[in-house]
Amino acid sequence: MSNRFAIAIAAALTFAVPQIAWAELKRVENKSEFMSLVQGKTLSRPLVRLNVSPDGKITGRGATWDVTGSWDWKNGFFCRDLNWGGDDLGYNCQEVLANGSEMRFIADQGAGQAADFRLR
Repeated sequence: MSNRFAIAIAAALTFAVPQIAWAELKRVENKSEFMSLVQGKTLSRPLVRLNVSPDGKITGRGATWDVTGSWDWKNGFFCRDLNWGGDDLGYNCQEVLANGSEMRFIADQGAGQAADFRLR
């Protein structure tokens, strides 16, 4: 996978916000609330399918490459460390907003770019 293509896809996977009308999203305040939303569900967006498990693992696919990583809940934020197709996407703590069927992850503790997912 070329570096330029990997960077473009990584940015799309991590930061792109589709321009769709989402019902009102509310901040997810703690780990137990987060787990009640994602447990047994798949986080999906175009070309991306991710599973977040209670034991701190992230698995899935982005485009045609595997996504693996770990996560924890720290000081009100979803903190994850991801690897996508062999590329380290790094550690980032993100604000999480949800409405029950959709989730938005906002990088850099809510100050960065966002990625929207459907819960399926």
